Amino acid sequence: MGICCDLLKATSGLLFMCHNLPVRNFFSHSEAWTVQFFQKKYLRQSAVGRRMARSRKFCLYLLLLMCWAYIGEADYMKYKDPKQPINVRIKDLMDRMTLAEKIGQMTQIEREVASAQVMKNYFIGSVLSGGGSVPRPEASVADWVNMVNEFQKGSLSTRLGIPMIYGIDAVHGHNNVYKATIFPHNIGLGATRDPELVKRIGAATALEVRATGIPYVFAPCIAVCRDPRWGRCYESYSEDHNIVQQMTEIIPGLQGDVPAKYRKGVPYVSGKEKVAACAKHYVGDGGTHNGINENNTIVNRADLLSIHMPAYLNSIIKGVSTIMVSYSSWNGVKMHANRDLVTGYLKNTLRFRGFVISDWQGIDRITSSPGANYTYSVQAGISAGIDMVMVPYNYSEFINDLTSLVKKNVIPLSRIDDAVGRILRVKFTIGLFENPLADLSLVDQLGKKEHRDLAREAVRKSLVLLKNGKSTNDSFLPLPKKAAKILIAGSHASNLGYQCGGWTIEWQGDSGNITVGTTILDAVRSAIDPSTEVVYSENPDSNIVKGNDFSYAIVVVGEPPYTETAGDNLNLELPDPGPSIIQTVCSTIKCVVVIISGRPVVIEPYVPLVDALVAAWLPGSEGQGLTDVLFGDYGFTGKLSRTWFKSVDQLPMNVGDKHYDPLFPFGFGLTTKPTSGRLSSAASIVRKQTSWVVSLYLSFSVAWIIF
Repeated sequence: MGICCDLLKATSGLLFMCHNLPVRNFFSHSEAWTVQFFQKKYLRQSAVGRRMARSRKFCLYLLLLMCWAYIGEADYMKYKDPKQPINVRIKDLMDRMTLAEKIGQMTQIEREVASAQVMKNYFIGSVLSGGGSVPRPEASVADWVNMVNEFQKGSLSTRLGIPMIYGIDAVHGHNNVYKATIFPHNIGLGATRDPELVKRIGAATALEVRATGIPYVFAPCIAVCRDPRWGRCYESYSEDHNIVQQMTEIIPGLQGDVPAKYRKGVPYVSGKEKVAACAKHYVGDGGTHNGINENNTIVNRADLLSIHMPAYLNSIIKGVSTIMVSYSSWNGVKMHANRDLVTGYLKNTLRFRGFVISDWQGIDRITSSPGANYTYSVQAGISAGIDMVMVPYNYSEFINDLTSLVKKNVIPLSRIDDAVGRILRVKFTIGLFENPLADLSLVDQLGKKEHRDLAREAVRKSLVLLKNGKSTNDSFLPLPKKAAKILIAGSHASNLGYQCGGWTIEWQGDSGNITVGTTILDAVRSAIDPSTEVVYSENPDSNIVKGNDFSYAIVVVGEPPYTETAGDNLNLELPDPGPSIIQTVCSTIKCVVVIISGRPVVIEPYVPLVDALVAAWLPGSEGQGLTDVLFGDYGFTGKLSRTWFKSVDQLPMNVGDKHYDPLFPFGFGLTTKPTSGRLSSAASIVRKQTSWVVSLYLSFSVAWIIF
């Protein structure tokens, strides 16, 4: 309406001339019918005294009609037309956007500070759930969908109606959400050596995430963990970049398979049952000094590119939508401020066309005291090439500072346009403009049986058998399902939260029955013969151990949950009461010890005491995957995806190092054959000798030597 008023004001001088001008001068040929209408109505009247008044009135009608025609044309906005090429839609929309609308798109805020009004007033481009951030405890699918839609309605009510994109950490399934399927953490998936399995896990995760109305996940982590003292080592598939590269197959699982001849570097999401993925944390996060989280990765450029960079190239080829920058530094330069690697290498050399997102308060940590000079942090981060900033709380300060920097020409508008264009590309690719609001059509996908069966398969394939019998001719596993009495012991035997680890329901994880799943104790009870008596004691004393005639014991011990810096550990000792439980039980009863941990820990002192030893990593919600293999329904097949050291004094130590002297080498893993229906421990077990595998890092390739 404002456009029409301006048009009327600008042409008011024409009213005097209207009666002398041919009517056709005001109209295009397509509007001839309108001309005829007005001619018949007005020109037939012959009263000369009223001619000028009628002519002026006639011109007014014409001008109003022109406004109507103009609005009709304006109603067609190319960016809203899905038939238009994405580049055309991006340009059309950006040509309409103000600076405030553009900077709003670059802003991601936490759901705790979001509301429909905030979304509308600040043109916010994205909302996220941090670890443990939920609509309410044990929230339902409907709770999630309603919350996301409420924020989205605020975005859609803005002048241009640009939808927001909601993101969440889904690093081993939809791990924030109650009743979701929790898959093994990446360290276990690396042990499977099965990229096709990981792809199926990505597809299942996408369905569960989409069920809750969320189209964007901060996964996968493609770090190459070079030191197990790092608190995020379990988020890494391996110390070997080749395995990490193979496991980027999770990206087409999450997003869909990139079509043939699809342009490399351009984001791809195949439909409403897929999500935008995020490869993280760019780059070198797994190589920090002494494994200290967010610390300095001290390597030359050749090593950075040959060890830590390759999986990013794989991810880009597979159409990954976004890439998250690491908190860490490379040779003293914060990655969030590293223009050379973010803009120069990632965007220009690798030709990545999705958007680059910061980590949580990532730009704040550019300064040695986080937030000490926030304006400088905004300038450094955006100038480096970060497109969307995970603020996540002080959004008004971020928006004000970035606006001021642009208006002062400290940050050029071209940098803003680059960022916004990338963000809009992902939103158009996902289909957010066509389907901005979620529904409950996928409600049955959350925690569905097929997904839990898949997680169970992943667990059994991830298990690594480190010892089987006290001599090569005396295999202890598989265990008999039928026995007089067995003991189940340990801090992790009946603790679903412990077997899931960090990033489960809460950011740091938690203890107890925090979600829906099967504990290892419950899995044992389901697997054994009904006649077998099961005695459970979390921390049995010698009286329990010696006072019962146990056929064998299953001891399950390991690390408590942790995430990020809270998991940094310089000694990596098996936490109490694990060592004492092993000593008490295994010195008296034949036992298998199952280690639940996010990395190798110090176990050399206990190996001679046990009859069998299993690395189960952080298996997730489906404990039956462990008993499937312990009792012989399936064989052990997992191989170490990282070196198991003897002492922390050896660290960092990775396969291919000059002084390589591990307790169990990279690639180690004993195997057994399935013996389904086995009732006696006397049944024969086929055991294979596992080769030592040395990975020689030669730029982007690897030579495998078996000896």
